Amino acid sequence: MIKWIATQAVYVSDQTASEDFWKKKVGFDVTSKRDMGNGLHWLEVCPRGAQSRLVIYPKSLMKDWFERKPSIVFECDDVDRTYLELKEKGVDVGQAPQEMQWGRFFHSEIWTEMNSASKANIR
Repeated sequence: MIKWIATQAVYVSDQTASEDFWKKKVGFDVTSKRDMGNGLHWLEVCPRGAQSRLVIYPKSLMKDWFERKPSIVFECDDVDRTYLELKEKGVDVGQAPQEMQWGRFFHSEIWTEMNSASKANIR
């Protein structure tokens, strides 16, 4: 089952300046920096030793970034098993797990008590 919150996305105009800020001003470590093309990266930062990370994601790839609800990624031991367990419990888990550049995951719409959708990915 779910072990911890893996990532929370932060949408930025300038990844380089943001990376600099989180590293130099806040003291976070860069835990992942994967090329996404066009000078953009899948960029994760966090406090040293933390399991949960911030994804510093380019606004230019998210045309509706200002309308987005929180996007949270949960870490688990076995994505496929967790998918089936949640599906069996009636959770809207969407499509089966997929392999992406940043790892294996599946996407789910989770409804909060206030009936506003939050996006969750499980990997």
